[in-house]
Amino acid sequence: MLRIPYLLRILYLPVGIVLGLIAGIIVGLHAPAVAEATGWMGTFFMNSLKMVILPLIITSVIAGVGRIGDVKKLGRKGFWTLLYFGTTTAIAVGLGILISDTLGFGERAIDTTSVQAPEGKAYSRGYSDLILSLVTPNLFRSLSEMDILPVLLFCLLLGGTLAMQGERAASIFRTMEVLEKAVITIVHLILVFAPIGVYGLIAARTASLGEGFFDEVLALRYYVRNVLLGLGIHGFVILPLIYWVFARKNPFRFLWNLFPVLGTAFSTASSSATLPLTMSVLEEKEKISPETTGFVLPLGATVNMDGTALYEAMAAMFIAHLFGVQLDLSAQIVIFLTATLAAIGAAGIPEAGLVTMAIVLRAVGLPLEGIALILSIDWFLDRCRTAVNVLGDTVGASILDRFTGDVKND
Repeated sequence: MLRIPYLLRILYLPVGIVLGLIAGIIVGLHAPAVAEATGWMGTFFMNSLKMVILPLIITSVIAGVGRIGDVKKLGRKGFWTLLYFGTTTAIAVGLGILISDTLGFGERAIDTTSVQAPEGKAYSRGYSDLILSLVTPNLFRSLSEMDILPVLLFCLLLGGTLAMQGERAASIFRTMEVLEKAVITIVHLILVFAPIGVYGLIAARTASLGEGFFDEVLALRYYVRNVLLGLGIHGFVILPLIYWVFARKNPFRFLWNLFPVLGTAFSTASSSATLPLTMSVLEEKEKISPETTGFVLPLGATVNMDGTALYEAMAAMFIAHLFGVQLDLSAQIVIFLTATLAAIGAAGIPEAGLVTMAIVLRAVGLPLEGIALILSIDWFLDRCRTAVNVLGDTVGASILDRFTGDVKND
């Protein structure tokens, strides 16, 4: 079997995306005819991402609930773990929306007439309509129209009710986990072509805008500022504060001990790949019981994505800003709910947030082509949000170990 060197695996995406970006700009500026002829590569890449949205939602959400198991049988550790995961993810999403509303994204000096938001999609909803949008009279129609919220809710309910069946549903969850791994493998295959896709998107975009493309890239500085600020506040203020209040330990020493873990998370952009080191550091340096790390950390690596949820909310707000879409309070509530729930389906692999970001965009009717506008910087922000994801898991394990001790699940 052909083994790809580790360094090549972790550098391929970020280096490839940057090279694709540079090549797209050069071709778009100096050979616009070639750029237009090869623009289909970007369309192919975006359509590939769209193709895996629903399979990823269905398999990841149901399998994720299956890994949690029957809440009634999880005991104290399971209850507090789910409460912590849900609370910190909601805080992260709320923080992302708050920063976006407060600081904004600068002036909208970008031409987006070539891509229009879908017509007939209401961005302003009454609260009764908002509640009604959570359910659907026809699930298959919602699937075909990619109406995301009712699909997410149904998958959560189906997973929860299956978990209550105990061993009788074990084979279904095993099937879903196999399907989830298969879909994630497909995502990996799609991401192999990400540099070519970025080239196609950027080349076509540059050819249509000319020198105005640089104004578009320059506008990303406000987006990057807001994302890094949000991740910084959540990762180095809110989470350490929660750790200090509930774990009753020094958060600065905790962060120092976690430095190699966060460095690995940043370099690999994968919470799953960081998991063995995370468990080792918490058990050896923080004296967290293996029972706690073995329960909380693997679960957190698949269903607890604070950084990803915050990032997706901000990305939706930024794309709405670029396309001149006013998102009122009800639309922001939809973003809040969708980003929080979609975090369950955000697999712990590099750039998986691109797929789940599409879930959030679809929920408020924003064009998925908006993702192309932020691809040039996503490789870097992906690493930052992964580090926050891992930090959130470690804080949760530390708090849960103090609250439950070495008591195993009842």
